[in-house]
Amino acid sequence: MTRVGDIFDPVHYAKVRRPLLEAETLPHWCYTSQDFFDREIARIFLRSWNFVGRADEVPNPGDYLTADDLAGGPVLVVRGKDNEVRAFANSCRHRGARLLKGAGNCRRIVCPYHSWIYALDGALIGSSGMEDTIGFERADYGLVPVRLETWGGFMFVAFDPSCPSLMEYLGDLPQQFASYSFDDMLCTRRKEYDLACNWKLYLENIEVYHTTTIHRGSFGTQRADLETTRGQWDALHMPGDETCAVLPGETTPFPQIATLRGKPKKGTYFTLIYPNALFSSTHDCFWWTVIYPKGPERSRLSLGFCFPKRTVALPNFNEIVQTYYRRWDLSIPEDDVAVQAQQEGLRSPLRGPGRLSSMEPVVHVFDNWVLDRVLDGRATARA
Repeated sequence: MTRVGDIFDPVHYAKVRRPLLEAETLPHWCYTSQDFFDREIARIFLRSWNFVGRADEVPNPGDYLTADDLAGGPVLVVRGKDNEVRAFANSCRHRGARLLKGAGNCRRIVCPYHSWIYALDGALIGSSGMEDTIGFERADYGLVPVRLETWGGFMFVAFDPSCPSLMEYLGDLPQQFASYSFDDMLCTRRKEYDLACNWKLYLENIEVYHTTTIHRGSFGTQRADLETTRGQWDALHMPGDETCAVLPGETTPFPQIATLRGKPKKGTYFTLIYPNALFSSTHDCFWWTVIYPKGPERSRLSLGFCFPKRTVALPNFNEIVQTYYRRWDLSIPEDDVAVQAQQEGLRSPLRGPGRLSSMEPVVHVFDNWVLDRVLDGRATARA
């Protein structure tokens, strides 16, 4: 058995680095080792842009949402009186209590422990009981800001000040997906799941090899091609003239997104935005599945479902959208069961490396993207 102390030796991953149809899968310890997981947190999640939600989820001054599962610690996102959206560490500057939970609206942020009060821009404006504390100045104890940038209404945070801008990080993705008009969408539903699996397993599920087996009870076999990309993302494009967001045989889909053109108009994109966000974009809607690492064998799955504003405004929206929710509520648990079963098998130290098929190109690309950051030494061309 391989000792924990040598799992970062690049020699163990030489066959993972080979071209797709010659390559092997990652060793089992990449999904079970605390040491490997800790380095992923330090070198990947704390150095990348992390998706936290949609700006339309906080449309009004005082609206907030919290992201409790980020590797850099819990974060709150709030829209200020000046209409600017800001992110802060969700931790009181007094003794660290969590300030907000879930989503809602507030005129100011009040600590539930000792009632320190913060303005929506993070400034400390109330600290009753601190009058006798020597050298205490409220101006020195505002909320700790977290870097936040948006694209297409999607909000991302970064914990590393040296991380490039979000637009630089995304490369040509905003241009390629401009016709979806994401800014004009609304999030209509959120769901979350706790999963007993390593975070990478869910992202490696972005392939069509499994659909015939795992999704035989929902949408069945799919075929898709790997896109050529520039930036920290990869995608599969599945050709087709109809939405893939309803089950086969359903006949009540919403109108197509009016601005679609080019390849987005000719199929569905399944997109991996590194490190942990899967964006699915089809003819009439969009949904995200974001996997947050909670430990070597635990993850938290966050899902959001979005439609164009004109679709949401339809008088029968709430009735028709159940067709879409039904598809997602059936297919997403199918994936959850599969990746958790995979985790159970990966616990075996007897398991040797596997091989990859031609239908798993993103698995290969993703695994090497991870190795480029976790290991010292040689990196792949795009790293």
